[in-house]
Amino acid sequence: MSRRGTAEEKTAKSDPIYRNRLVNMLVNHILKHGKKSLAYQIIYRAVKKIQQKTKTNPLSVLREAIRRVTPKIAVKARRQSGLTQQVPIEIGSTQGKALAIRWLLGASRKRSGRNMAFKLSSELMDAAKGKGNAIRKKEETHRMAEANRAFAHLR
Repeated sequence: MSRRGTAEEKTAKSDPIYRNRLVNMLVNHILKHGKKSLAYQIIYRAVKKIQQKTKTNPLSVLREAIRRVTPKIAVKARRQSGLTQQVPIEIGSTQGKALAIRWLLGASRKRSGRNMAFKLSSELMDAAKGKGNAIRKKEETHRMAEANRAFAHLR
């Protein structure tokens, strides 16, 4: 805890082309080794592929995918008298979005395909339809939380 007072909450910047904060969050998560221009290229190519395949607004597909992958509840490991128990906790909207983006990128990296833009676009379209590995990860997390509901009092 800081003695100097509370830290003000930073607002996320928006990306230069779409003026969207969600796209910028995605760029910052896909970023590797400080190569931001490459991250922008990957995102914009993926968005263009979504536009060509679905013939709809690609940002709405992106929003729908992130909305469907965002978890409401997760499990957190808590130690209680020598035992580690998985305690279900509710997740806020910003943390949920960050988890959803992380899961979407992890699932698209594991996919087989030509390049990252292709893999990301197909994972985003699958998630918007309600299938894909990111959706499976969310359902698995919800199942874990449901199974460990007995430990909710340890919150």
